[in-house]
Amino acid sequence: MKNKLISVIVNIALCLVITATVIVGFAGGGAETVSSDRENLFYRAENPKGVSLMFNVYENTGNVLEILDILDEYGAKATFFVGGSWADDNVDCLREIASRGHEVGSHGYFHRDHDKLNYAQNVEEISTSVKLIEAVLGTECALFAPPSGAFSDATLSASASLGLKTIMWSRDTIDWRDGDVSLITERATKNLGNGEFILMHPEDVTVKALPQILNCVRQNGYVAVTVSYNLGE
Repeated sequence: MKNKLISVIVNIALCLVITATVIVGFAGGGAETVSSDRENLFYRAENPKGVSLMFNVYENTGNVLEILDILDEYGAKATFFVGGSWADDNVDCLREIASRGHEVGSHGYFHRDHDKLNYAQNVEEISTSVKLIEAVLGTECALFAPPSGAFSDATLSASASLGLKTIMWSRDTIDWRDGDVSLITERATKNLGNGEFILMHPEDVTVKALPQILNCVRQNGYVAVTVSYNLGE
């Protein structure tokens, strides 16, 4: 009964956060201050020993849990960029990601193309997801990864105004499209360099390829660390 009551309270709080954010977003929709903020945009880091595995999550919760187990087995840390609409339905999994020492960043709320949104729309879409993540985890969200890698100056300005770093990638495994374990592993690790950001998703093929990828990371003398750690934060 106690757990059910806590769950109800959390859900009510999340609904209030989302509703308030949307109202504020519409109320302030007329004011736009857009400037290019490319200093807040990162494709990789300078860490000589670290690489970062990044998982963009909007589905496949079961695979997320399998990925967490594999990361634990290898003593690896990763960054999970979660969609707000997924996080809202998977609060327990979101907490599990954080409880295992991984980083959680925003991947927007509804997986929209942020390059097609104006400044106010970018703020609304990003901030709603950030406030949800922070309400669930009780920690500050510091990173934003735009869905499909689509961003504009308005996106960068909105992200910076919310105190977030905008994160892209130096390697894309394209695991959402291709089901070949060897191909995914090669894309993630061939000629691996320091400070790389390796983009993945919780696909079936990714679960199968992840042990090989982590072994290659080790063999190349690198450690799998979170994006913020890689950036020296």
